[in-house]
Amino acid sequence: MPLSEQEQRLLEEMERSLYHNDADFVAGGSGRHGRPTYAMIVTGVLIGVVGIATLIAGVGLRVPIVGVIGFVLMFAGVLLALTPPRNGQASRSTPSADAKPGTAGGSFLKNLGERWDNRPDDKEE
Repeated sequence: MPLSEQEQRLLEEMERSLYHNDADFVAGGSGRHGRPTYAMIVTGVLIGVVGIATLIAGVGLRVPIVGVIGFVLMFAGVLLALTPPRNGQASRSTPSADAKPGTAGGSFLKNLGERWDNRPDDKEE
């Protein structure tokens, strides 16, 4: 079933708005947010090196539990070095939290809901 002209225009407007909002989100999220800090990277690398040494010692001593502990330490070090900090910065930079009524971020869903409520009923009863 093909879309009517009004539905096609609404779909195109929704696509444009989504592309616009995604571009705003990407531009607003750049900077230091989402990147691991220098201290976290150094700590993660040090833990990873200790993990490698423990793994090698476990293999050399032929004690499997020491090797497993070394592997876990290596894995934890890599995770610590690569994951971004969780200090609440993500909640402050969310576009919907900062959006004011009447702006593109805050009014898109409101306008969409109003259009849905005011749509012509093409139902046959």
